[in-house]
Amino acid sequence: MKIIRVVAAVIKSINDAGEPIIFATQRGYGEYKDGWEFPGGKIEAGETLQEALKREILEELETVIAVEGLIDTIEYDYPTFHLSMDCFWCEVKSGELNLLEAEAAKWLTKDELDSVEWLPADITLIDKIRREM
Repeated sequence: MKIIRVVAAVIKSINDAGEPIIFATQRGYGEYKDGWEFPGGKIEAGETLQEALKREILEELETVIAVEGLIDTIEYDYPTFHLSMDCFWCEVKSGELNLLEAEAAKWLTKDELDSVEWLPADITLIDKIRREM
């Protein structure tokens, strides 16, 4: 089975009510179009995981991020490939989170994490994120 290695950013912030929130995007293309996920993408040759994540977020969202701690590495078997996804806590350093590839985005509180239809690999991370928010 083909293995795809990716990195994902769980971008966190604080809303006006002082609650922690995370940024989720709705996939705008491909077989899993319309599913919700954490933004990120493939690692290019010679890149560290953190460099790949910074590049992907700059390309997808025109935003510079600070990459913080690793949350988890998700291993998930889709029907046609195996996904290995390193997921990191991140914060916006500069930029406006402009959607260049996603079709929608939301900031979600802990109580809203189940309000979107997560892609199968991403949903495996939700309970851990909820505990750490």
